[in-house]
Amino acid sequence: MTFMPPNELSPIPLPHRILVVRLSAMGDIIHGMPAIAALRRAKPELQIGWLIEERWAELLCSRETELLTQRSQLKPLADWVHVANLNRWRRALSSADTWREVRSCTREVRAMKYDLALDLQGSIRSALAARVTGASIRVGSSQPREAPAAMLYTRAVDPAGAHVIEQALSLASAVAGEDLEYVEPPFPHDPVHEAWATDFIEKLDGKPFVILNPGAGWGAKCWPAESFGNVARALVERKLAAVVNHGPGEEQLAAAVRQSSGGAALPLKCSVGALIALTRRAGLFIGGDTGPMHLAAALRVPVVALFGPTRPERNGPFGTRCVVLRSSDSVYNPSHIDRPDEGMVSIQPPAVIEAVEQLLGGHVA
Repeated sequence: MTFMPPNELSPIPLPHRILVVRLSAMGDIIHGMPAIAALRRAKPELQIGWLIEERWAELLCSRETELLTQRSQLKPLADWVHVANLNRWRRALSSADTWREVRSCTREVRAMKYDLALDLQGSIRSALAARVTGASIRVGSSQPREAPAAMLYTRAVDPAGAHVIEQALSLASAVAGEDLEYVEPPFPHDPVHEAWATDFIEKLDGKPFVILNPGAGWGAKCWPAESFGNVARALVERKLAAVVNHGPGEEQLAAAVRQSSGGAALPLKCSVGALIALTRRAGLFIGGDTGPMHLAAALRVPVVALFGPTRPERNGPFGTRCVVLRSSDSVYNPSHIDRPDEGMVSIQPPAVIEAVEQLLGGHVA
């Protein structure tokens, strides 16, 4: 018998039920959503589940009670959302509660009898999760982020395209058996979050607002807080409100931006669901290569993207009007280091304000 690599086998049989495995992080999940939206449009009869880390579940389903119910405006993309807590489980492997939760999650997923698991993450843990589902067909990239993951797939697909969104589309195309094109992903539309966003915007005295996001996954992707503060002050001078979004553990960073802005910037800390509702209504987003920036792009909000050690052609804003600023001094380095990227630090606030004026045009006073 001659061994044939998974990617050289016959076409993938169209499944009845598919489980998407994309556990984290925020931006990476958002990058995978257009592929699944395109797959659903092309194959409306296909039933789709998604395995995701609890922290990011609101990207797919705004309320815990709706995870396994019928699709609705609260859960528009996946038919079922399965929540895992892999990070917490890994930190407490000796806990009885951990193993009880692992068994419960495994039983829930296996009970759905998925025919195919599509790993859009390409890590060892996501490939293992796909295998545990019991799906007889496991599809992933032939060039996964962690090479050993490919050994756990039954079908490895050569990814196409420079951007990760395009690469996810190529994997979904292999499942669909036809070339899929970008489809704007639907996000939950929760009346509770929409009402919160309305109340928040009313406090801005009717001014158009810009979301600034100084945080990022690691320090080298961060633009200086002082520079964000200078931009916030310039925005307010142009009759725009500057809202500084920050996540858990970024309170000091947001405070530094506010201080640098002379109090012009308004700090914002909210849930993922509330951020979706507010971002829908933003006039512009300014930030680095981070989840909230990719959320803004997916919602077609204009973006000023600040890049340093990562590549805009791979991770840049996709599907919206944007200006990408990256110094020629920046060198690609995906290592999660906190040392500031000198090229990114060298980007000056006036260049950002020029990009704002380019994108907003007559909306800037």
